Amino acid sequence: MFTVEEYKERMRKTKEKMNEQGIEVLLLVNPSNMNYLSGYDAWSFYVHQMIIVMIDEEQPIWIGREMDANSARISTWMNNDNIIPYPDDYIQSDNKHPMDFVANILKEIGQANRYIGVEMETHYFSALSYLKLIHHLPNATFKDADQLVNWVRCIKSPQEIAYMKKAAQNAEMAMRRAYETIDANVRECDVAANIFQAQISGTAEHGGDYPAIVPMIPSGRKTSAPHFTWTDERYQVNDPVIVELAGCYNRYHSPLARTMVIGEPSYQLAETSKVIVEALNETLDFIKPGVTSEEIEEVWQSNIAKHGFYKRSRLGYSVGLSYPPDWGEHTISIRPGDQTVIQPNMTLHLIPGLWYHDFGVEISEAIRITDNGCETLADFPRELYVKNPTPSLYVNGTTLPKY
Repeated sequence: MFTVEEYKERMRKTKEKMNEQGIEVLLLVNPSNMNYLSGYDAWSFYVHQMIIVMIDEEQPIWIGREMDANSARISTWMNNDNIIPYPDDYIQSDNKHPMDFVANILKEIGQANRYIGVEMETHYFSALSYLKLIHHLPNATFKDADQLVNWVRCIKSPQEIAYMKKAAQNAEMAMRRAYETIDANVRECDVAANIFQAQISGTAEHGGDYPAIVPMIPSGRKTSAPHFTWTDERYQVNDPVIVELAGCYNRYHSPLARTMVIGEPSYQLAETSKVIVEALNETLDFIKPGVTSEEIEEVWQSNIAKHGFYKRSRLGYSVGLSYPPDWGEHTISIRPGDQTVIQPNMTLHLIPGLWYHDFGVEISEAIRITDNGCETLADFPRELYVKNPTPSLYVNGTTLPKY
């Protein structure tokens, strides 16, 4: 996926952060961070696994389930000696735990008395894992290294940007498929199936990968809640529909959200969409290296405030390499108080969604920070899409059964 030189540079930057925080050994269980430093890529994050980075060793160590060791040998840049599997009887056992094995390895390689960083706020590090480590390594000093590597990942390399642009093309394909197939009396689940097909098939030049988040396609009143997925219900005439999805390529994501209506939009829907697009355009024009996250949010809020609107949730976040359940990097948040200085080759997802008690609107863009501004990764119309329902599927505004 990347040159060995790029992996070594990532390791160098990670060790700089470790040194700043007084960490000598770093235990990484976030699969995105594992991939970033080693190249490891397999659907094995449902069991315990990790990458160990030592401040004075060039290569990391992979520890994971025995049946996944060949995945590590195939996908990583590490020597085989640095791939250490644990036996299968550690899986979901009442008597053994994978962190027992990890602790013994750290003892064997002389790392049991050091300052050890762990990812305390990641989805994949359990409370029991932490208790096992501190029990078996009483002479170690544990430190919270949460988001240490995530912040290293914020600025993308040229190859990472190239992958994200391919992901953006996949997002375009998936959004077009959603527009084509959403119609009155069509089932939500059938639209989801078409979106998945487009996400994974990709383009004629490159395929796609599974996204970290499934398509979210609420309709009607459910558009007031941003994280509904789909059911087997059928779309109705004059339903608004939100489509939020991402293209993915080599685990790199480019999210995209749009709102459409099957038939005639309500006055509220049309006006809200207009305000969002205008304010998003102004915000995109403002973004450039040197501004802060909260300054971006201020521009957005001031523009929608002219029309009496206010957004309570954050405007966006850093995005890139990821695994389920989230495509965000858990670092930059475009909101008040975040004083992160925006730099070239950061990649953000701006999602100016507004949700009310009976409807919502989302029109988002994934962007790359350039040397003097920003560019959108996808090229897709930024508007409320109004689709005339297929006449054969309804009469006088009433949907007919479809067989």
